[in-house]
Amino acid sequence: MSKEIQEMMQDIGKRARSASRAMARASSEQKNQALLHIAKLVRQKTSEIQKVNQIDVERSQKNDQDTAFIDRLTMTPRTIETMALGLEQIVSLEDPIGKMTALKRQASGIELAQMRVPLGVIGIIYESRPNVTIDAAALCLKSGNAVILRGGSEAIDSNTVLAQIIQEGLAAAGLPKDAVQVVTTTDRSAVGEMITMTQYIDVIVPRGGKSLIARLMAEARVPMIKHLDGICHTYIDADADLAMAVRVCDNAKTQRYAPCNAMETLLVNKAIAPKVLPELCKIYQDKGVELRVDTLTRSTLEASGFKNLVDATEEDWHTEYLAPILSIKTVADIDEAMNHIERYGSKHTDAIITNNKAQADRFLREVDSASVMINTSTRFADGFEYGLGAEIGISNDKLHARGPVGLDGLTSLKYVVIGHGEIRT
Repeated sequence: MSKEIQEMMQDIGKRARSASRAMARASSEQKNQALLHIAKLVRQKTSEIQKVNQIDVERSQKNDQDTAFIDRLTMTPRTIETMALGLEQIVSLEDPIGKMTALKRQASGIELAQMRVPLGVIGIIYESRPNVTIDAAALCLKSGNAVILRGGSEAIDSNTVLAQIIQEGLAAAGLPKDAVQVVTTTDRSAVGEMITMTQYIDVIVPRGGKSLIARLMAEARVPMIKHLDGICHTYIDADADLAMAVRVCDNAKTQRYAPCNAMETLLVNKAIAPKVLPELCKIYQDKGVELRVDTLTRSTLEASGFKNLVDATEEDWHTEYLAPILSIKTVADIDEAMNHIERYGSKHTDAIITNNKAQADRFLREVDSASVMINTSTRFADGFEYGLGAEIGISNDKLHARGPVGLDGLTSLKYVVIGHGEIRT
């Protein structure tokens, strides 16, 4: 690592730490004013954002990035409007900072409560999703944190223009611009420095592919909120409503292929497989989805005249495709389905389609994932859809935060003790 990069990152860290104190004392009104101003600017500058984003997209296309990558990178008027709506939704949420539990008097006479406080300085490391720049900054801002954003080199132009918009909004509300900083170098050694800056950064949130997460897990000294894979399953139970199963499973896979909450493996009870698989798989094939199937599924589909099926391998059950590819397995019962999820799942999001309450209750209790769903699409595992305004990431860890991480996940608690001159004896 060059001395120049190290000094730059240390300076960013120092300024973020200083700004974090101002953010911790900022009023809800100030923070909301900043968010509303940012939303207004995002809408006003839609054309400018798209123009700059197109530079990033064309550069990535020249570098032969795949379709899923380009999809995550591209900012359309719809995605830009979704960012603005997310900002406004965050404004409408209750500010968690300063919220206290009821004071409880102890036998000693002291009164005890817990206060919700910001984490401090959050570092976000992400790839190819420029909307994260707005979403992450907004959540950190509302929760009273300062944030250092290090996006991928492929989105450097988009991230830079969005950072300028954010800082303009902060200034308009009388908040320090250094509360949101974007690392402008594409030198990867900046990440190496960032993940060891324990004196300035309180937590790292990585949002990217397996290689990024694996590197950070091996090298980071700063604690992380993370998820490695989004291998999401949907199990169609024997007691499922067929029309619902077709509609939901179609959406879970094909509404968008690139997000981490898209279904990657479909599990179907053998009792219902002959009724549901032909209709559902015709939809998939008509939409260009490659089907990778086990022996029982192949038998069911070939009996209905299906061709161009691919035999699923052991690796397929472990794979997050983020592409129009789907693994399908026919299972004997809910136990086999849950055993499969336990073995191959990533603890992200898993769903059951059933009208059997007992089966649904078992699935909810026994499937150990951050989001567990009944009769709906895995695509709902998202901060915006959960009413969090946006998400800073999805955590499939069990400590501190789990699932889509919104405002509360970016805070901590400290004890507040009020005395009246008591001394311990």
